[in-house]
Amino acid sequence: MRTTGTVGITRLIGHTPLLRVRLFEREFPRVEVYAKAEWFNPGGSVKDRAALSMIEDGEQSGALTTDRTIIDSTSGNTGIAYALVGAAKGYRVKLVMPANVSAERKALVAAYGAEIVYSDAGEGSDGAIRMVRDIVALDPESYFYPDQYSNPANPRAHYEGTAVEILEQTSGRITHFVAGLGTTGTFVGASRRLKEHDASIKTIAVQPEDSFHGLEGLKHLPSAIVPRIWDKTLADEVVGCPTEPAYDLARAVARNEGLLVGHSSGAALWAVRRLAETIREGVVVTVFPDSGDRYLSTGLYGRQR
Repeated sequence: MRTTGTVGITRLIGHTPLLRVRLFEREFPRVEVYAKAEWFNPGGSVKDRAALSMIEDGEQSGALTTDRTIIDSTSGNTGIAYALVGAAKGYRVKLVMPANVSAERKALVAAYGAEIVYSDAGEGSDGAIRMVRDIVALDPESYFYPDQYSNPANPRAHYEGTAVEILEQTSGRITHFVAGLGTTGTFVGASRRLKEHDASIKTIAVQPEDSFHGLEGLKHLPSAIVPRIWDKTLADEVVGCPTEPAYDLARAVARNEGLLVGHSSGAALWAVRRLAETIREGVVVTVFPDSGDRYLSTGLYGRQR
């Protein structure tokens, strides 16, 4: 049944398509691979889910009021999501971002009217975290600081949304779940719900193989500030992905299937292929966090090895 009338933009967050990925089908014909196409969210990424959840949690608790500015650190996508939801709900938004995030991400945040403060590019997302903490400490009454790395409303968005959608879209047939680690919210929330549904579902977390990497949006946990929401007991395996093979697979799925995805989707595909070599049969679901159109300036689609 179609609804009539108008809806606010935040109502369009979630309920993203689950796409069949056939990149490895010839090599592993009995492994079905599916990906949640999270760029179908209005802000263009999976982070719309968490941002909306954290902001609405702040509203419900009374921590977020119209006289406070939403502030957080971000490598880009959560910032875009905060900026979109903030604009839709009438809040001011201030974001701390590493100076080296892609030009497209900076432009999108600015387009929604958010203020940007740049942290040291060499310190990555951890530097942005330290800077935002310092800013809030100087004037705590002026800000609502969701802290996406510590806020339970982040994984809750995926517990209540992403995982439920996956179960519905696969008719409960999922056998393996693969997702990248950034804030860890997607992996933690979805894995918790999936394992509650069926404890036999295997969950594989993906991080860069070392601290010096080109997988924007992902964190190498052993060398980073570990998010408080991270729950390693939910991971049957944590794998380290090399940068260039992830880039290669992102380009391959764009050119062979018309799916223009970002760096972290390439890392997810790398982990899916590695998994397929082991299981040889199953229904594997992964998450494509965003589209590749916000990484064109990074050379992701221009470089060839």
